[in-house]
Amino acid sequence: MSELILGIESSCDETGVALVRTREAPGQVPELLAHALHSQIEMHQAYGGVVPELASRDHIRRVLPLTDAVLREAGVALDAVDVVAYTRGPGLAGALLVGAGVASAMAAALDRPTLGVHHLEGHLLSPFLSADPPQFPFVALLVSGGHTQLMRVDGVGRYALLGETIDDAAGEAFDKSAKLLGLGYPGGPALSRLAGEGDARAFKLPRPLLHSGDLDFSFAGLKTAVLTQAQRLGQALPERRADLAASTQAAIVEVLVKKTLAALAATGLQRVVVAGGVGANRLLREQLDAACAQRGVRVHYPELHLCTDNGAMIAMAAAMRLQGGLEQPRRDYAFDVKPRWSLEEISASIP
Repeated sequence: MSELILGIESSCDETGVALVRTREAPGQVPELLAHALHSQIEMHQAYGGVVPELASRDHIRRVLPLTDAVLREAGVALDAVDVVAYTRGPGLAGALLVGAGVASAMAAALDRPTLGVHHLEGHLLSPFLSADPPQFPFVALLVSGGHTQLMRVDGVGRYALLGETIDDAAGEAFDKSAKLLGLGYPGGPALSRLAGEGDARAFKLPRPLLHSGDLDFSFAGLKTAVLTQAQRLGQALPERRADLAASTQAAIVEVLVKKTLAALAATGLQRVVVAGGVGANRLLREQLDAACAQRGVRVHYPELHLCTDNGAMIAMAAAMRLQGGLEQPRRDYAFDVKPRWSLEEISASIP
């Protein structure tokens, strides 16, 4: 029997709510019925980054109106929901507590169970929301503001870490480099837009760990190189900003693409999933698609509007875990959050 899963995402600066229906037939991908998202970007712009207390307060204001909007769009009454899922971690503690608290209170009022979802598992499974969902097994490139990891994925809950960043994530490299160039918040998208006007070969920037022989990443040295180059340019920086942005983006993307290709070679797999906010980067998609096409490898992405944090990925992850019989939802309405939570922990719990 199919179930309706309401998913709530509140790990950082986006409030997302979505409704997903599980499928009765084994192996079928759950169906996204509706989703709604509110971004706090405009609110945080004045501060140049996310202010955790403001983020938490805004989640409180947004989550119930977004829930009403989702239910209206799906044409479903609240009491028809079978499970209320929420992001348990990782993320900002206060922001996570808002989603967990609202989900648990809602479930208690409805006499329905709850399910806490790993935020990165949501990203990892988000391409299953697309019109061209992947098939297991695959190599996953999780690339966002806080995480850069390569995973081998053999099924829901079956994840093996292949490599990860030892310092800054790729998204951090975009954002911090953008700040050094005097660009606004959020820096990553601003840098990418400016890079389209510049020459990616104008500055020779490092590609950290590109030839390390493993699948780990490092972007802190690149950020330092961007700072050094910006200081050298001095008053000439404004007229060379687009070139430096293009060179920075090219360095980050080259490392991501070549490490992903190395992961494919190491595993022998022929399918790649890219998830996380940086997965929306146009140059990354173009170069990874071209490199994988030469090797006969399929590449899957979430839809562009689902690359950032959203409730749809949380509802989908919960639905896929429930549909696969990997987890039982809770009915005691006690909840906790895990601001730091390794994806390998939930993989280790699967027999």
